[in-house]
Amino acid sequence: MTSLTTSARAVLFACASLGMCLLCAWLLFGRGASPLQTDLLAMLPSTERNALAERAVERLARASGDRMILLVANADDEAAKDAARELGEALGKSSAFTSVIAELPSFDLDQLVTPFLAHRFHLLTPADRALLAAPGFDAAGALTRRLNEPFGANTGPALGDDPFGWLQHWLDRQPWNGGSLVPEDDLLTAHRDDGSYVLVIADLAGSSYDDTVQRRSLGALETAERDIVAKHPGTRLLRTGAVFYAAAARAGAERDTHVVGIASTLGIAALLLFAFRSVRPLLVAFVSTALGVIGATTITILVFGQLHLLTLVFGAALLGEAVDYSIQYLCARANAGDAWVAERGVRQVRPALLLALATSLLGYALLALVPFPALRQMAVFAIAGMAVACASVFWLLPAMLRRPARAPLAAPLVRLALGWQRIASGRRALLAIAVLAVAAVPGWLRLGHDDDIHLLISPPPSLDAQAAVIRGIAGFGGGSQFWLVEGTDAEEVLQREETLTDRLDRAHVGWTGMTAMLPSRKRQAENLQLSCNLAFADTIGSHPSGSDLPTEGVGADRIGERTCRSRIRAALSEAGFKPDTAEAYADAYPGSPFTLADWQATPAYTPFRYLWMDRASIVLPQGNDDVATLRELAKDLPGVSLIDKPAGITALFGRYRGYASLWLGGALLLVGAAFAWRYGPRAAWRVLLPPAAGIVFSVAALGYLGEPLTLFHVMALMLVLGVGANYAVFLREGEPHSAHRPGAAYAGVLLSAVTALLSFGLLALSTMPALKHFGLTLLLGIGFTALLAPVSAPGRNHA
Repeated sequence: MTSLTTSARAVLFACASLGMCLLCAWLLFGRGASPLQTDLLAMLPSTERNALAERAVERLARASGDRMILLVANADDEAAKDAARELGEALGKSSAFTSVIAELPSFDLDQLVTPFLAHRFHLLTPADRALLAAPGFDAAGALTRRLNEPFGANTGPALGDDPFGWLQHWLDRQPWNGGSLVPEDDLLTAHRDDGSYVLVIADLAGSSYDDTVQRRSLGALETAERDIVAKHPGTRLLRTGAVFYAAAARAGAERDTHVVGIASTLGIAALLLFAFRSVRPLLVAFVSTALGVIGATTITILVFGQLHLLTLVFGAALLGEAVDYSIQYLCARANAGDAWVAERGVRQVRPALLLALATSLLGYALLALVPFPALRQMAVFAIAGMAVACASVFWLLPAMLRRPARAPLAAPLVRLALGWQRIASGRRALLAIAVLAVAAVPGWLRLGHDDDIHLLISPPPSLDAQAAVIRGIAGFGGGSQFWLVEGTDAEEVLQREETLTDRLDRAHVGWTGMTAMLPSRKRQAENLQLSCNLAFADTIGSHPSGSDLPTEGVGADRIGERTCRSRIRAALSEAGFKPDTAEAYADAYPGSPFTLADWQATPAYTPFRYLWMDRASIVLPQGNDDVATLRELAKDLPGVSLIDKPAGITALFGRYRGYASLWLGGALLLVGAAFAWRYGPRAAWRVLLPPAAGIVFSVAALGYLGEPLTLFHVMALMLVLGVGANYAVFLREGEPHSAHRPGAAYAGVLLSAVTALLSFGLLALSTMPALKHFGLTLLLGIGFTALLAPVSAPGRNHA
C-alpha cells in the first residue's frame, strides 16, 4: 500500500481545515444567537442530592425573569417621579423591550379584594387564629372597635364585607405588601430619609443571556439614563436583573480575552522573530496555532452547544501551548541547516511531540473529571486544540517548510540556554534542587486553603449593592438560601410548609412562602371552624369548643352552617350593624376554600409563582442569613431541607480539592510509567524530576506569597505536570539531534516555555478569580520546570 506524499497529506489537511473553519464560522455567527454562555448559573456544578433541589435553585435564580428592575432615586419627590415617568416613556419607545411599567394603569382596589371575598372565612392570619383560639374572645368588643375606626382607616374590603377585619389582615400580610412601595400619583413610590424611590420594570424582548438583547437593552437604558440625569440633576438609577450580571460577565471575559490574546500574540510574535529572524516561521507557527484554536472552538461548540466565559478566556491563553509543537519543528529545521529534509524532520520530532501530547492530554483529561461544566469544557477545548495543532505539524507544516532555514536559532538565545544548561545540570543541580526542597518546607507549612464559591464567580460589588437596596425597598426576593419543602401531593407540601412556617413565626424569623398566600385545606378547615365556634361565643352564649355543632356527616355540615349563620347575624345586629348588612355577611358563610387553581388564577400572585413546584415549594428567609440558625429551624421536619447553593459549591470545592491531590499523585505515576517505557527506569526519574520539582516549588511559593490553596490551584498543577513534562521530553529527545550545536535543544525548550508564560501567565491579570489562580500557578510551575529542565538531558551533558 502506497503512503500519501507530503503534498497529498498537506492538501487533505488543508481541505479538512477549510471545512472546519467554515463550520466554526457558521457555529459562531450563522445561527443568530451567540454561543457564548454568559449565564453564571450554567457554569456551576450540581450540588444537591436530588434533581428537584437543583430545579429549585435554578427557578429561584431566574425568578426575576428576563427583565430589568429599576429604581429612580432623587432627594426631591417630584423630580424622582418625573424622571421615572420619562424613563418609562423612553424605554417604552425602544424595540429592546416588550413592555415597560412605570405609571400604573387605572386601578380599582376592588380588583384586589373581590377575588378573596368568597374565601374570607377560610383565610386567617396567625395572629387572628391565635386570638380566636384563645378563651374569652370578645366578639362584641371587636365589632365595636371596627365600627368606630376613623373614616378612611379601612382601605381594603368594605366594612360590611369584613366586619372583623380578618380579610384586611390577610391582605396586609400578602407578599406584595412586603416592601416600602405604595401607589402614589400612579407610581409605585417609597420614601426614605435620603429621598424618594420610584419603581420602573422593563421586560426584555428576548433572553438576558443573548448578546444582541444585552447590547440593545443596555444601550437604550444608557441613553435614557443620560437624558433623565441631565434633565433632573441629582437623579440616581439603581438596577438589578440577570441582564446586568450577564453583561458584566461578558464584558470581563472580553477584556480578559483581549488582554491575554493580544498581549500573548504580540509577545510570541516578537519572540519568534528574534529567535528565527524570519517572518516565514512566524506565519507557519501562527497557522498551526490558529488551526488548533479553531478546531478547539468548533469541537467544543459541537459537544456542548455553547462556550462558557471561562473557556473563552482560557482559549486565548491556549495560544502559548498550542504553538509549542510548531516551535519544536521549527527548531529542528533551524538546527539542521542545509541538511534539512522536511519528512526527516517530522520523523525526528514525532516521538517527542507524541509523548509531550500524551502528557498534556493526561493533565487536561484529569481536569475533565471535575464535575464543573466550565472546567470540563475547558478540558475538551484544550484536548481538541492540542490534537489539531500537533496534527498540523505532521501533515501540513512539512509541505510549508521544504526549504532549509535561512539562519540558525539566534546566537544570543543559544548562548543563554547553554550557559544556564551548564549551571542547571549535573550533580550540582541535583544538590541545589535538594536544598530548595528543604527551603520549600516552610512555604508548605504556611499554606492554607480557601474554597469560597466567589473564586469561580465574582459579580461586580456595585451590582450586588444596588440589588440589596432594591430588595430592601421593593421587597423582591431573598438571599441564596431557602428551604425546599417536598411532599407526595400539593396538600402534603402545604401542610409541611405550615409546620415549618409556624416554627419560623415562633422564632420571629421572617419568611416568604406559599402558605402565606395559600393555606392547606386542613388549615382552611380549621380557620372555618375557628371563625364559627369561637368568634361569636360571647355574643351567643354557646360553648367555646363548638360542641353544639355536629361534627360528622353531610347533615352535620348543613346544621353547622345554619348555626354559624345565626350566630353571625346575631353578633352583627347586637353590635349595631344594619340588618341587611348582617344578613348578607351571614349568608356568605361558609364560602369556599381557596384552592391552588384560585391562587394560580389570581394576577396579584403572578410574580410569586416561582415559589410553587407542583410537589414542592420554596420558602425564603427574610432578614436572617445565618446558615446554622436556618438549618436548625428545619431540623427533624419531614420533607423540609435547607438549600444553600453557595455553601454546597464551597463544600464541593473542598472535597474535590482533596481528590485532585490524589489525582495529581496518580498522574505523576502514570507519566513516570510512560517515561520508564520510553527511556528506561534508570533515566525516567531524571525526566520526571523537573515537572515534579516545579509542582513542589510552586506550592511552596504560594505558601510564601500567602495565597490560600484552592481547587483551581491544584487543577493548574495538573497542567504544570502535563505542560512541564513536555520541556523535559523536548530536551531529552532533541539533544541527540543538535549535538553539533550545544545549547540549541534547550534554546527551543526555553522558547516554548516563554511562549507559554506569555499566554498562561497573563491569566494572572484576569478579572475572574479562578483564572487568576490558574495563571499564577502556571506562571510559577512553568517557570520552575523550564529552569530545571536541563536535569533531564542525556548523561553526557551533566558533566
